[in-house]
Amino acid sequence: MTHIDGNAAPHDLFARDLTMAIATCAGCGATGPVATVMIYEGMGTVLRCPSCDSVLMRVVVARGETCLDMRGVTALRWRNAG
Repeated sequence: MTHIDGNAAPHDLFARDLTMAIATCAGCGATGPVATVMIYEGMGTVLRCPSCDSVLMRVVVARGETCLDMRGVTALRWRNAG
């Protein structure tokens, strides 16, 4: 199998309603809509699992950049429209 470069990545991947996405927690394996997670705001935004309180995602916006750390999510999926 041959590969192509990252320019072929879906350009609309994160241009979706994240609250409708289904996330699987790396800590406990719980699966549910992102709309049900607990959100804490401070120097950034932290999304925590409602089942085990593990950090699912961290979002930091600074110096004109957005950094998304998703190491607490083993899978993130959406239903396709249509």
